[in-house]
Amino acid sequence: MSNSIIEKTEEFVREKLKDESSGHDWYHIYRVTKLAETIAEHEGADRFICVMAALLHDIADEKIAGTEEEGLKEVKLWLESIALESKYIDHIVSIISTMSFKGGNQSPMQTIEGKVVQDADRLDAIGAIGIGRTFAYSGAKGQLMYDPNIPVREKMTKDQYRNEKSTAVNHFYEKLLKLKDKMNTEIGKKMADERHAFLEKFLEQFFEEWEGKR
Repeated sequence: MSNSIIEKTEEFVREKLKDESSGHDWYHIYRVTKLAETIAEHEGADRFICVMAALLHDIADEKIAGTEEEGLKEVKLWLESIALESKYIDHIVSIISTMSFKGGNQSPMQTIEGKVVQDADRLDAIGAIGIGRTFAYSGAKGQLMYDPNIPVREKMTKDQYRNEKSTAVNHFYEKLLKLKDKMNTEIGKKMADERHAFLEKFLEQFFEEWEGKR
């Protein structure tokens, strides 16, 4: 039964996100789901819960749904439409509602499955993929690649994080470089170390090229 539910959910999410160009497309979901499966196996977490939460997590993202409330409602309606037990629905919705970065203001995850899926999502925001997604998202939002006159924000509300003027490179300092120290699981931390180092190397070369030094 669980495999057919997963397959139906994959089809639902793929159709919903097929034209999304901000870095929150189907292939982001695909990668996060694969990472969640890998981490769940190492951590002894419930694979079904992890996969379902990973598949549906961006349906509730306000960048996709308009508001988080509307997105969570859509997730719940989908899970009810496929006749999932209420205990599973509650767990999956709880994970998704707690996952988002929100300017660094989110609550800690309460279950191992939540920690697994959050780590998987964070891993896809760093490393080579994370760099590509950052510039794709900034372009979709009409933000500049970099402007030395726009300062990096040290602290911000969720609303400021979403709506204030920033740049792609500022996003590295405002979010991406902070993720390594926010990982929940041991394997997630190890995977994040390598991806984090790649971010640092990229920025080092970026600023040297920006100043015409190489």
